[in-house]
Amino acid sequence: MNSPIESVKQYCNSLVQYSRRKTIEVKIGDLPMGGENPIRIQSMTTVDTMDTHGSVEQTIRMVDAGCEYVRITAPSVKEAQNLEAIKKELRMRGYTVPLIADIHFTPNAAELAARIVEKVRINPGNYADKKRFEEIEYTDASYEAELDRIRQKFTPLVKICKEYGTAMRIGTNHGSLSDRIMSRYGDTPLGMVESALEFLRICEDLQYYDIVLSMKSSNPQVMVQAYRLLVQKLDEEGFKPYPLHLGVTEAGDGEDGRIKSSVGIGTLLEDGLGDTIRVSLTEEPEAEVPVAKTLADRYTTRSGHAAIPEITQYPIDPFAYARRVTHEVMNFGHHQVPRVIADFSAREKITPASFFGVGYHYSVPLDKWNISDLACDYVFLGDQTIDFAIPGTLGLIYNHKTWLAQKHQDRAYPFIRSEAYLDAATELSPRLNFVYACLKDITSPLVAKLNNDATAVLLIDTYNAHGMAEQRKLFVELLTQGCRVPVVIGRAYENLTPEKLQLYAATDIGGLLIDGLGDGVFIAATNCGGDKMVNETAFNILQATRTRISKTEYISCPSCGRTLFDLQETTAKIRSRTFHLKGVKIGIMGCIVNGPGEMADADYGYVGSGPGRITLYRGKEVVKRNVPTAKAVDELIELIREDGNWLEIPEVNHAG
Repeated sequence: MNSPIESVKQYCNSLVQYSRRKTIEVKIGDLPMGGENPIRIQSMTTVDTMDTHGSVEQTIRMVDAGCEYVRITAPSVKEAQNLEAIKKELRMRGYTVPLIADIHFTPNAAELAARIVEKVRINPGNYADKKRFEEIEYTDASYEAELDRIRQKFTPLVKICKEYGTAMRIGTNHGSLSDRIMSRYGDTPLGMVESALEFLRICEDLQYYDIVLSMKSSNPQVMVQAYRLLVQKLDEEGFKPYPLHLGVTEAGDGEDGRIKSSVGIGTLLEDGLGDTIRVSLTEEPEAEVPVAKTLADRYTTRSGHAAIPEITQYPIDPFAYARRVTHEVMNFGHHQVPRVIADFSAREKITPASFFGVGYHYSVPLDKWNISDLACDYVFLGDQTIDFAIPGTLGLIYNHKTWLAQKHQDRAYPFIRSEAYLDAATELSPRLNFVYACLKDITSPLVAKLNNDATAVLLIDTYNAHGMAEQRKLFVELLTQGCRVPVVIGRAYENLTPEKLQLYAATDIGGLLIDGLGDGVFIAATNCGGDKMVNETAFNILQATRTRISKTEYISCPSCGRTLFDLQETTAKIRSRTFHLKGVKIGIMGCIVNGPGEMADADYGYVGSGPGRITLYRGKEVVKRNVPTAKAVDELIELIREDGNWLEIPEVNHAG
């Protein structure tokens, strides 16, 4: 594991006690952000900015859903001018919601918009630079000359914002870092941070401080590391503590988009970072608002949680991913992907049909089990028993007493509480034993026995309202004591809606996986939805944290007034044709702004380039231009086929 960082408080107030980072207050219209204000919720219109009526109606729907700031794209001067008409109509109808102009490439549009709206968002990657994917050699002197050029281009906007009392977001996007930044710092979280700080230094030199910062990426891992590093750099270099706008860009739609957003946003909220949230879904913008509210509302009562012992030495580098080193126990730990355990312990009766929701379907005519890519690896049965042949890839976990009567059964393993595990009289499996423990159970005798047991896998749990932090502390104890036992992260939930379960579990479990902690996932969900949803949530968390890839990944932008085709319909069409391409990443972008750069690490890109026209990318390279929309999906598939990455929809796997 990486060496300890110098201070456990480099990027947050505390790693164990919930404490929101104190920032300066930034006035945005009559709704301030940061300081003592609650976490604000925002979204972005998707209709053409020149459609005044459509923009107003959509804004009203967003505000009525709970949106507190509304962002509108202004790709050119004419759209910036029309912001005045939109604002006027909203005010006439009694809506005083602050408006934010979203600017890319066009300083003149930003300078006009800053006189009209309450806030402008600029992307430092393309405000003063053109992206050509060139590597440029800089001397210190030539780099300083580039910074002087940026200062000259950016200063007029800063002065206008200062004169009109307009706030600004300096919003870095991982996928649209300038060639200059990429050449100097590489494709790294540090490059993202420096991209923003270059602009921030100019603002502070001009004594302009109404600033919000963001570090967005479609990869939650990169996004989390960049925000943490940003806070550390702000403190280290003596900047003011500016508010943070949180978001995972191009998160996608449905449960994938919600879970990916929760992994990134929730991980930061757990550590008290974040002053406003935008959840970027390829859906109607008002659908983003309740998701963001659910994430934010979880922290309104978090402060009173049970105390967790302090972390005095942190053996994890929060700015770079490294998986915790463990030894291998059967298919857990070391280089094995994290395993998924389903919970069947509350079932009254278990039949072959019970396994359908967790990825196994029994074919009576063939007398075979059909196994999906989202088939769980183990099922926790508790004291339930089964009397039929199970799939060959599945393991069964019983409470210890029940296991003693079932240990003859193939692939059956015991679940043992830590105190029983320490009792020398307790009979253990010669192959695999699941040892249950909470933080309080991690004692020297337990660690000593685990260290000398080649059959033990630790299954951890928490009852603390600040559970992610408590389980993080548990991992720190294991790391500090040199314990390399594989660990399954267990979390229990009850009486939640399916969407809340997805958002909460993605935060609680994903926040640990992001830091390389965990060799398995066990979600025990009572009255939270069906087995299929719970099982898929576990796999989707692993997919979002990129610790286990089990399906195609879609990097899909949420649409805006720049979008040149129906993103929701197109995303659904591409998904229906490519869902089976396990591990392939496809970027679906409405326009060139969210194109080759902001697709980040997509393998293929489908990007709007004009009305009815699509440009196809292989990575960041243009392959075909001006493809008619009617033919574009077929052309995309042909491109994947040419590269040898296409698979026909497979026959279902079988296991006896």
